[in-house]
Amino acid sequence: MPQPNILAYLPDIIANVKEMIAHADAERPELETLWAANDSAYNDQFLYTMTENGINRWEKMIGISPMGTDTLEDRRFRIINRLNAQLPYSYRMLQSHLDQMCGQNGYIMEYDPATWTLMIKVALTQKKQYDEILDLVQQMIPCNLILDYDLLYNKHSTLGTFTHAQLSGYTYGALRNEVIA
Repeated sequence: MPQPNILAYLPDIIANVKEMIAHADAERPELETLWAANDSAYNDQFLYTMTENGINRWEKMIGISPMGTDTLEDRRFRIINRLNAQLPYSYRMLQSHLDQMCGQNGYIMEYDPATWTLMIKVALTQKKQYDEILDLVQQMIPCNLILDYDLLYNKHSTLGTFTHAQLSGYTYGALRNEVIA
């Protein structure tokens, strides 16, 4: 952010007067606060640069109640997700939304037409957005489908690349439920 300098707007003959320099130094904190508020108001107009104030306003408009453990990114994710919902819904539209929310390899989705079951497993990296993704999926799929929704827990094939010494520091629950890097 550029520093506000009142002296730059004054003629040189006045800008070098001690009183004017002192006046400019006294006004600088107020101008910095004003410029920061102006930048914040500008950033609140766009979804990806919103400050907490902008996020609060969108949550009130949409009717979202944030959880106490949510970060600003989690709250922004939830707002963007609600705004991106478009009708009509199809398998490809759901797949497109999941690609945006979870990434190309962040989930597994399979449909079994014989049992009318849609199975979606979301990667552990998206654990914090689990409930929000579930809300979107429940809004998008028809009521006559059975939804099998869960996290994509670590399996032996995932953990098989690590040695026993590397995994010995983890509990069984952590090996199954946490992202292992």
